[in-house]
Amino acid sequence: MTNAQSWLAEAGTRHDRGDLGGAETLYLQVLRVVPDSFEARHGLGLIRLRQGRTGEALELIGGALALAPGRPEALCNYGNALRAAGRFAEALASYDRALAAQPKMMQALFNRGNVLSDMGRFAEAVSSFDGALAVQPNLAQGWNNRGNALRELKQFRAALESYGRALTLRPGHAPTLNNRALALRDLGLLPQALESSGQAVAAAPRFADALHTHGSILSELNRPLEAHDCFERAVAADPGHPFALGALAHSALVLCDWSRTDKIADMLKADILAGRGAIQPFTLMGYWDDSVLQRRCAENYLRHMMPVRPEPLWRGGTRRPGKIRLAYLSADFRNSAAAYLTAELFERHDRERFEVTAISFGPDDGSAMRVRLMKAFDAFHDVRGHSDREAAELIRSLDADIAIDMMGYTLHSRPAILAHRPCPVQVSFLGYPGTMAADFIDYVIGDEIVLPQDRQAHYAEKIARLPGSYYPVVSTNAISPQTPSRKEAGLPEKGFVFCCFNNGWKISARMFSVWMRLLAKKPGSVLWLLDPGAEARANLRQAAAAGGIDVDRLVFAERTAPDRHLARHRLADLFLDTLPYNAHTTACDALWAGLPVVTCMGESFAARVAASLLHAIGMQELMTSSLDAYEALALELSHDSERLEALRDKLAQNRLTTPLFDAAAYRGHLEAAYVSMCGNV
Repeated sequence: MTNAQSWLAEAGTRHDRGDLGGAETLYLQVLRVVPDSFEARHGLGLIRLRQGRTGEALELIGGALALAPGRPEALCNYGNALRAAGRFAEALASYDRALAAQPKMMQALFNRGNVLSDMGRFAEAVSSFDGALAVQPNLAQGWNNRGNALRELKQFRAALESYGRALTLRPGHAPTLNNRALALRDLGLLPQALESSGQAVAAAPRFADALHTHGSILSELNRPLEAHDCFERAVAADPGHPFALGALAHSALVLCDWSRTDKIADMLKADILAGRGAIQPFTLMGYWDDSVLQRRCAENYLRHMMPVRPEPLWRGGTRRPGKIRLAYLSADFRNSAAAYLTAELFERHDRERFEVTAISFGPDDGSAMRVRLMKAFDAFHDVRGHSDREAAELIRSLDADIAIDMMGYTLHSRPAILAHRPCPVQVSFLGYPGTMAADFIDYVIGDEIVLPQDRQAHYAEKIARLPGSYYPVVSTNAISPQTPSRKEAGLPEKGFVFCCFNNGWKISARMFSVWMRLLAKKPGSVLWLLDPGAEARANLRQAAAAGGIDVDRLVFAERTAPDRHLARHRLADLFLDTLPYNAHTTACDALWAGLPVVTCMGESFAARVAASLLHAIGMQELMTSSLDAYEALALELSHDSERLEALRDKLAQNRLTTPLFDAAAYRGHLEAAYVSMCGNV
């Protein structure tokens, strides 16, 4: 045996037992003597791939293949290197060449399934995993990855069966337990999901994916402090985790924990500007009133969530004559705030000119609102069990002209449906006040206040501006005739009532400081807030005490039925808006109930919605452009009962005569925008 042969044999032995350093040294010795050694090039290429030196791995394994073009193991490993380089289509071709040479090569079938998953071709991935498992039924990772592909296809119960098989083969495997938790959460089985994610964390206490999943489920179960602890541990375990920092940022907002939000704000900005991670764009809006930063955030998020864009289903063509076919996509076609805002719009659409379809991917809660919405549309399709591709194919089969995404990048959204481009025109509307930074969204619905002309540069979409306000409002919302007493509402019998019924996560430290100064300057006044939960409530009281305000001057309102909630607005004197994320539906509620709203108009979309509403109802005198002016106006009104009463009278009159609550006019403006969009195709 020559030296080279001896070195090669020893290198193979060391490689097999995991001594990569020793194997590397020997492979290099062989190549110095025999540059055309297939085994040395191939073996060293595998080591380079393990080291993350992908370019060198491609060169080495490619060189080995040049020496022996038909070797299936080299073709498979070359596919692995191509996949690591993000060259998915070439990787797939390499796996297919390996399988042409050796049809039952388990490793090629398995890796082929992985790259098909990378490409979003999940049904084909399942088939490839099935092929691998037919060869090696005890391949635990094969069952796990098959489950992941099934989960992407929205076949959650089949995914659970696959994870079960994996866990039988490899009990206590943290990644599989975590994946099972995600599938259980997808099915709405939150207690079982929490148990599975907890098992994953117990098995691997520093596994950031499991910590993130466990925290997310705790959040959905309204256990924010425990969730925050999980997210902190996830960030500590893996500072580069794509989702952990964003989740931590959101939980800090929910807790009104401003000692944490102050630190997190700069971390978010730094990560976004560096192109790191996938910060949820909606979360960022609670921190930064910055359209440039929000677009960068959306670009990062989209790039991470959809690294490979699917082939478009619509490739051009002439529109079929007749009615314009609208397809509204949402997870909120149920008892939700979005449904209350839009049900009347769907009912009012002009059926002489429009055919209106719902594409629903949220739960059927069996509510009266769900029943109402199912009647409001010409057709109602529940696509919860459809993959993104299947949902897009359904929309294409309906020959829809315009698809309207009502979710954007919010909880339970599915932007990947429209990434398949099922329609000639695709629109972002209502649910997400920002750019999606996506080439598959053509328009965003706005108005001259929320999205003035100078904002176009910050939007990938064309801005379609409606006259008045872009925000749909309800002209038929019932207000209970029975107003609760102050005592029943927990308010003092006397004293000025500042109120804000926004969700607690919208309350910033800077805004709360303004409110505390108002209380200090208006003796006997109180601040009436929607109850944000025990932990946030305690933090708000602590912040008030730190500012020298008696904590009893903070009053928290329990959630109640919509008509009773509207009625209790009569007990308040002035609604105080938030920044950087304004009141949206809550501002509509206040104005409909006759309560004046003072707002500070910011720079970005989310920070200008209340101003849009006030402008549309002719109450521009309640709009300010700085927090100093906001504070001064609120204080002046609290001391001038006659002026405040005059504003109430004007609001009562304008509610009936201005565009804001004119649902028929709003519908006409929106439909005119749709007609224009169709004409621009």
